Amino acid sequence: MRFLLDDEQRDFARALDAMLTASDAPGAARAWSRGEPEPGRALWARIAEAGVFALAVPEEFDGLGPLGVELALAFEALGRHAVPGPAVETVATAVLLTELGDAGLAKSWLPRIASGQVVATLRIHANSPYALDADAADAVFDLNDDELRLAAGSGEPAPSLDPVRRLTLPESGGELLATGTAVRSAATRASEWAALATAAQSLGVGRELLARTVAYVQQRRQFGVAIGSFQAVKHRLADVLIALEFAQPLLHAAALSQDGRDIAMAKVATGEAACLAARAALQLHGAIGYTEELDLSLWIRKARPLRDAWGTPAACRARILDAD
Repeated sequence: MRFLLDDEQRDFARALDAMLTASDAPGAARAWSRGEPEPGRALWARIAEAGVFALAVPEEFDGLGPLGVELALAFEALGRHAVPGPAVETVATAVLLTELGDAGLAKSWLPRIASGQVVATLRIHANSPYALDADAADAVFDLNDDELRLAAGSGEPAPSLDPVRRLTLPESGGELLATGTAVRSAATRASEWAALATAAQSLGVGRELLARTVAYVQQRRQFGVAIGSFQAVKHRLADVLIALEFAQPLLHAAALSQDGRDIAMAKVATGEAACLAARAALQLHGAIGYTEELDLSLWIRKARPLRDAWGTPAACRARILDAD
């Protein structure tokens, strides 16, 4: 299969990248990690205006989607710019509410999600005990077995490898929104879309780490020459580039097919490539004490959590090998 982006998709990706470049997303991410969501919320509004969240919402509810390829392009850009907030979870919530088939529930929430009026997060107990950024979200959807509830609130964030990813434990109970076997089916589909968006974020994180590391090794000098001229450094960065280049078509194929196994393959490939990029960036910049002072740490700290979020490598490989 030959798959190339069309002109409209490329223009969308370029426009979103230009907007995020001009928005100081790293500054918003650092503020978000300190519990100051205002810059992140302002950035969220601009992302929503660009149509990112509408990509997961059907047209009948003021959306543009579902458009898997465009969503992958958008989330790759979000990963490349270290955008804070529960963007993946908001998309997963939109898919969940769509798949439930409850017109009243969908009409109540989906237009507001598409427009960016509602920052939503989602906890599925089968995946994780935590909800991402529940302390800053407008709505926390809590799914346990075959019950979907609107959580009443959340506690203080738990320690996290990535301080920008604020993990909280929502309060139990809350308003019951839906129940039954349809909830479980919708949760499966929402989890797949969340995995796709997370895979795209991982690819963006890996590409930004590679770009920043390449720029650094061209500037840092040892023995009178740039360290980027050393054969060992070239080989290290070439390995990262190959991993990212092999992961990208898997991501696009998964976005195009929206098949669970394809998404699992993309999730494994992009997650491992991002972690490889993070290790190379950390070592070639001179270890954690130095990189923590740079914006580079925003991406280094994301690689491992994104690799495991919405499907660990082991779980994704099991899904790929599942014969059913």
